[in-house]
Amino acid sequence: MNFEIKQIEDVTVFKLNEKKLDTNNSSLVKGEFTLLLKVEGVTRLIIDLTEVENCDSSGLSALLVANRLMNANEGEMKIANLSEKVISLMKITQLDRVLSVCSSVEDALEELKEN
Repeated sequence: MNFEIKQIEDVTVFKLNEKKLDTNNSSLVKGEFTLLLKVEGVTRLIIDLTEVENCDSSGLSALLVANRLMNANEGEMKIANLSEKVISLMKITQLDRVLSVCSSVEDALEELKEN
């Protein structure tokens, strides 16, 4: 699995450099989220999905795991740069009401700074 993590002030940006977020890699993504949020104690996270073109229910589950862990830590999470396909899937499943989506990492940073 190809991903990168960078720190912008007190915000951690997790960028998944894969075309798909699905059953093939979702358990690895969940593991990375668990490490970041439980072990390293990250409380402000942006998940950058610029490279992700497709997502399935397992991929959405990975995002929900991150959201649940973040809520348990009383932190904040934003998801940025979703493809039209992923946005459509989130709307169909109504996860756009649960997960905070931003059009860019910059917008997500602004929203996190406001809180």
